[in-house]
Amino acid sequence: MGKKDKKPEEAAPAAPFHNPFAALAGKREELPSAPAPVAAPRKVEERKGPARAVVRMERKGRGGKEVTVVEQLELKPSEREVWLKALKGSLGCGGVVEEDALVLQGDHRDRLPALLEARGVRKVIVG
Repeated sequence: MGKKDKKPEEAAPAAPFHNPFAALAGKREELPSAPAPVAAPRKVEERKGPARAVVRMERKGRGGKEVTVVEQLELKPSEREVWLKALKGSLGCGGVVEEDALVLQGDHRDRLPALLEARGVRKVIVG
């Protein structure tokens, strides 16, 4: 049986055939250095929350289901929605805004004061 004729292997070229950036390598030292980054001064902004909040649990008129009601926050309607979403996410429960109160499903009187104080409420009354 005959052996197939193999072509002699050619050595790989040292550089690509056409490198458009090869001429720029020598000009690297001529480039100016980058300016030092300037850090913007940070503004320390105190998040001022409501003065007080009243937290209570109720069942009446809700088919025997427990809900935690947060009242007297004195927030704007748009802020109420933001607070409700944050509290629902932190507590892992459902909730709704009813008039000026935030209503959260379940009894959260033990966990809610710490969350409200972290959001800037100065006085939390649990009833």
